[in-house]
Amino acid sequence: MLSRVASSLQRQLVFIMLSFVLSRSFCQVVAEVNRRSYPTLGSVIRTFSTSSPARGEASDNASVVTYSQLKTMLSTRDIQLFDVRSPDEYQAGRIADSVNIPRILEESLMLSPEHFEQKFEVRAPGKDDDNIVLYCRSGNRSNTALNIARQLGFMRVRHYKGGFSEWAEQEGK
Repeated sequence: MLSRVASSLQRQLVFIMLSFVLSRSFCQVVAEVNRRSYPTLGSVIRTFSTSSPARGEASDNASVVTYSQLKTMLSTRDIQLFDVRSPDEYQAGRIADSVNIPRILEESLMLSPEHFEQKFEVRAPGKDDDNIVLYCRSGNRSNTALNIARQLGFMRVRHYKGGFSEWAEQEGK
C-alpha cells in the first residue's frame, strides 16, 4: 500500500514538474515571438494610425516639415507653429505667426485649453491636430520637443528640421 502511494506521489510530482517546464518553455517561446514581431507589428499600426511614428528618434520624413511645406502651410494659414527657443532668441528673429513656447513645452502642453489660450493668446493645440509644427534654431531642440509632445499624446506633431537658421537663409534675412 505504501509503495502504491509513493508511486502515485512520484507520478504527480513528475507531472507537476513537467507541466512547469513546458509552461515556462511555452511562455519563453511566446515572449520571443512577441519580441521579434513587435517592430513589424508596431510599424504597421503606426502606418495606418498616424502620419508619423509614435516613439523614438523623430528623424523620418513623416515627422519633418520642409521649407516649402512650411511656406504653404503659412500661406494657407493651416498651421499651429510653435517656436521652442528662448524668449531672447524669439525676440531677435522669428517666423511670422509663430508662438513662443520655450523649454517649458511639456508643462505648456499639459495645461487645460483655457489656461493655454490665456497664457499664449492662441487656440490650444489638440492631440489629434495634424497641423502642429515645432521649430527652433537648427532642428535639435524641436526634435527633442517633438518627442516630448508625442509622449504627451500629440502623435501627429511635426517639426521644421531646418529651423530658423534655414528659414532666415531662404527668406534672405
